[in-house]
Amino acid sequence: MEPTAILQPVIVLGLWTVIVFIWMTMMRIQGMQKAGIALQDAKHPQSMKLPSQVAQVGDNYNHLFEQPTLFYAIAIAIAVMGHGDALNVQLAWAFVVLRVIHSLVQGTINIVAVRFSLFALAWGILGAMIIREALRIF
Repeated sequence: MEPTAILQPVIVLGLWTVIVFIWMTMMRIQGMQKAGIALQDAKHPQSMKLPSQVAQVGDNYNHLFEQPTLFYAIAIAIAVMGHGDALNVQLAWAFVVLRVIHSLVQGTINIVAVRFSLFALAWGILGAMIIREALRIF
C-alpha cells in the first residue's frame, strides 16, 4: 500500500469542509435575504433569527472543526510515521464517510438520534486509529 494513502481521506474531508462552507454561505445569504436581515447585522450571528435549517448547516460547518481536527492530526502522524497500513486507511475512509453522512443528516433531516449515532461511530473509529498508533509508537 502506498504510504501516503492515509492522506487521501484527509484531503477528501478537507474538500467536504469547503463544500459545507459553500452550502452554509448560500443558506445564510438566502435566509438573511428572506428575513430582511442586513449583512452588518451578522456581526453577532447568534442574535439573528434565521430559519432552523440555516442554523443547522452553520452548526455542522462548526462541527467540522471539532472532532475532525483530531482526525487530521492522527492521520498525518500515521503518515509521517509510515504506519498507513490497510486497516488504518480503511478506518480513515470510514471516518470520512461517517462525517459526510453526519453533515448531510444535520443539514437536512436533522434527526438527533441518527446524528448522535453517526457521531459516536465516528468517535469509535477515530479512537481505534489513535489507540493503534499509540500502541505502535509507545
